[in-house]
Amino acid sequence: MLAKTFGSAVYGVEAITITIEVNVSSGAHIFIVGLPDNAIKESIQRVESAIKTIGFSMPRTKVVINLAPADIRKSGSAFDLPIALAMLVASEQLENAEKISEYVIMGELNLDGMVNPIKGALPIAITTYDEKFKGLILPVQNSREAAVVNNLNVYGVSHLRDVIEFFKDEKTLPRVRVSAKEEFAEAQTQFDLDFNDVKGQMNIKRALEIAAAGGHNVILIGPPGAGKTMLAKRMPTILPPLSLKEALETTKIHSVAGKLPSNSTLVSKRPFRTPHHTISDIALVGGGSNPQPGEISLAHNGILFLDELPEFKRTVLEVLRQPIEERKIVVSRARISIEFPSNFMLIASMNPCPCGYYTHPEKECTCPPGGVLKYLNRISGPLLDRIDLHVEVSPVTYSELSESHVSEPSAQIRKRVIEARRIQEERFRDVAEVHCNAMTTSNMLNEFCKIDKAGHNLLKTAMKRLNLSARAYDRILKVGRTIADLDLSPAIRPDHVAEAIQYRSLDREGWAG
Repeated sequence: MLAKTFGSAVYGVEAITITIEVNVSSGAHIFIVGLPDNAIKESIQRVESAIKTIGFSMPRTKVVINLAPADIRKSGSAFDLPIALAMLVASEQLENAEKISEYVIMGELNLDGMVNPIKGALPIAITTYDEKFKGLILPVQNSREAAVVNNLNVYGVSHLRDVIEFFKDEKTLPRVRVSAKEEFAEAQTQFDLDFNDVKGQMNIKRALEIAAAGGHNVILIGPPGAGKTMLAKRMPTILPPLSLKEALETTKIHSVAGKLPSNSTLVSKRPFRTPHHTISDIALVGGGSNPQPGEISLAHNGILFLDELPEFKRTVLEVLRQPIEERKIVVSRARISIEFPSNFMLIASMNPCPCGYYTHPEKECTCPPGGVLKYLNRISGPLLDRIDLHVEVSPVTYSELSESHVSEPSAQIRKRVIEARRIQEERFRDVAEVHCNAMTTSNMLNEFCKIDKAGHNLLKTAMKRLNLSARAYDRILKVGRTIADLDLSPAIRPDHVAEAIQYRSLDREGWAG
């Protein structure tokens, strides 16, 4: 007898419906076809044990299991549950085949029939809804994540027995419902860190506020203990809150990567990813035989923080150049090409030299001649060009540490950032895929980043003295536009240009000796 159930396979951040066909006929052996990986081939042992545990038997004849479409490679253990149900229907141990075919069913089985969580529940739920299935049955740990999709009947199960009793009309599964919008809105203002914890460093806070307002990349250069990491970790507290669309995009990526906590719904805060400097280039940008999102995609709509930037391998840093510009990464394999979004803010930090004290006001640098320049040259010029703000971080003095004055809280800074972003949204409302100043292209600068004659003269002088590249010229105009937006100024004034120029520290002649 032939039986069909429906599952789903995730490719990139999208899902494709997979038809699981099982045919039981005379003969011997079990065959799985349709480009399954080893995890799917091994599912027979898990399915057999789970079926026997609840009192059913495994067919002892010829069984052919086909995963259609057969020309797409399938991977993972999430097909255990639909294979088990199709096996029972095909061997005439379970009826209601028509009812079963109305649902998409996913889940990994333990040997005792318990159902384990899966990856990619949200994209699977979206595809299930788009293709007008009656509902989605999946592990209870993933049910709240899938229930974010409105008007989709989502049922969470914890055991194979629950699913069988549901299809035999012996048990009613409760539909999972979540008020995602309420939970999402409530969590957006809850942070464990705040900028009012930071003593002094007013110039650094100003630079980070500009970066947050315009979506600009930043590098912080300073000696050990100056507060570079402390400041960077507080950046998410001043970024604008995620929109529902951004939250959905971010949640899909984290769902596919298996990074969502159990029983979670939408990602409510902007991601802050901090990979270690020993990371490989594939782990950073994504890939593998079954392509998975890397750290730059997990940081989508949030922040990628690279601490001690020169310690990263040169090959790892160079793969960042294209994603920073294009805000996406395409992973190509022989059979498939997958696009992952990677619209992130890059925040990097570094010591000014190997010993760390080249710019320290009190401690003396012990590096040999040329050591500072050699250390800085670990980061390529093209990558530094793509970083809008180069900010020198000085150690905090004792008087600043001991003062009782409370610094400005993140909430106040965030208000100014949100207002600046609102101005930019209005400015770019007719421009597709551009939402903030950092996204503007070179051919848009003449329209949106106009400066007066005094500003041109100032920038011309800076270009000559600092020997700036054409890309650095563009970055200065973009940063100047953001500074003007924070000042609620329609025009970019010379003082805005001057402040933007001073954030090109690493371009200064003689900075590294």
